[in-house]
Amino acid sequence: MSAATTRSRTPDRLCAEAVDLARAAAEEAAAPGIVGEHVGLVSEGDRVVTHFFQCLKLGYRGWRWAVTVARASRAKIVTVDEAALLPGPDAVLAPEWVPWSERLRPGDMGPGDLLPTDAEDLRLEPGYTGEDEPAPNVPVSHEMADLVEAEDADLATGPSSGFTVAPLRGSIPAIAEELGMRRARVLSRYGLHTAADRWEEAFGPKTPMAQSAPAACVSCGFLVPIGGSLGQAFGACANEFSPADGRLVSLAYGCGGHSEAAVMPRPPQPPAPVIDETRVDPFPLRPSSDSGSVTPTADADTEELGHS
Repeated sequence: MSAATTRSRTPDRLCAEAVDLARAAAEEAAAPGIVGEHVGLVSEGDRVVTHFFQCLKLGYRGWRWAVTVARASRAKIVTVDEAALLPGPDAVLAPEWVPWSERLRPGDMGPGDLLPTDAEDLRLEPGYTGEDEPAPNVPVSHEMADLVEAEDADLATGPSSGFTVAPLRGSIPAIAEELGMRRARVLSRYGLHTAADRWEEAFGPKTPMAQSAPAACVSCGFLVPIGGSLGQAFGACANEFSPADGRLVSLAYGCGGHSEAAVMPRPPQPPAPVIDETRVDPFPLRPSSDSGSVTPTADADTEELGHS
């Protein structure tokens, strides 16, 4: 055991009594009226003591002025080492800083924002680019030579003309392009599973909408199938009245907008009008007196004018 660990942690008497010296140092470092009462002290080592004073400044509740004093061996004069404003146990502190990559949440990105992707992102894995081997459709390749010979064409031995030739069918680049893997990085298995879990949580069979749906999306006419392995469990909704319109939904999801849940009957069609051109319907030029549209008794003015 070293000598440093066997030393007593009892505060030095002269350093502990130097409260006025520590207060003067704190008031010199702070503004007048900021240093409050002496709230305690702690021994930092042999003949080294830190005094704490209450901070009265607004906005610094729980903070303390800490003044460290010390004296040399066999000396009776205490001197000030340093004075600083430190937070106490009940101090109001700002929350711990969190990196932006951990603060970012879905939906935080806006127009013009750029989100850098980590080179070791577990959601991605290297794709096939063909940079490590010559393209199979260049003029000097064997596949191109066989193709040209079969078509009785002349094999160009000069530099390339600058036209982009599509990969030969059945070659590795053609298969990679068909599978969508001719990119620097593609979605890894981990990224595939996390995306599926996220989509199923939003539009899956355990949501309240799916629990009350009359049928599942797998039998809905508005479901648009998607390719790849995700097509075995998900599809795109194309019902404009559904809450999942334009979203990828689980095949076990459902809503009240199912195409076959409640089919409305067709409204009855009225019969076509029939015109009988062989019959004449007589219509009187004047209404009869008992039809209700003519006053039964004529007044005196109409009789004088000869009207009946």
